[in-house]
This record gives sequence, C-alpha cells and structure tokens, in this order.
Amino acid sequence: MASGLEIDARLVLSYNNEDIQIAGSGGYLIVNFPNQRVFDTLTSGPPGGSSDKPKAPKGFDPLQQLNDLARQLELVLELRVAGKTHVTFGAGRSPKITFHAVLGKIGSFFRGS
Repeated sequence: MASGLEIDARLVLSYNNEDIQIAGSGGYLIVNFPNQRVFDTLTSGPPGGSSDKPKAPKGFDPLQQLNDLARQLELVLELRVAGKTHVTFGAGRSPKITFHAVLGKIGSFFRGS
C-alpha cells in the first residue's frame, strides 16, 4: 500500500472561456490559472460578499489547514498564475507564498476587479 497519494493526470477545465490547466505526476500537482482575474474570482469565496458570512474561529488559518492536509497526503500542490508559482502547499511546515503572488494581488487591487 502506498504511503502517500500518487497522481498521474492532465486535465483542462474551462471557466468563463478561460482554460485552467491541472497536471500531476507522482506526489506533485500543479494548477495553472490563465490570469490573476480568474485566480482571484475562484479563490474569493462565494459571490455576493454577504456581510453575514460566518466568521472563522479565532486562530483558524485555511492556508495552513490546506498545507497540513497536503503534507499528510505527501502531496505537493503548486498554484500558478500565467505559469508563475504563487503558492506551494505541502513542501514545508507552512505554505510558501511567492513574490509573484504579492505583486499579482497588488496589481489586481489597482485594476478594481
């Protein structure tokens, strides 16, 4: 029995006429979003921005939870935007957020979504 999750896949998903590429081999999975707008839309949560959303418990960090799950599955999950790595989960004790992610988030703020 394998100790971790083994993947061998290549998949393209379409979202609003934009292609999101997913590729995996062994214990490594890459999700590549075509641009920052698609990434922001899919990671911002449910539409509407309701002010009565349930609050996360104090000390709850969803990124850390995802990182811990990836480590438990012995899987490295890399999120890319336009081919540039933004976040890597499962490669260390905490998620690794890159400089490209910071610049992309700042740029999307000035575009006004």
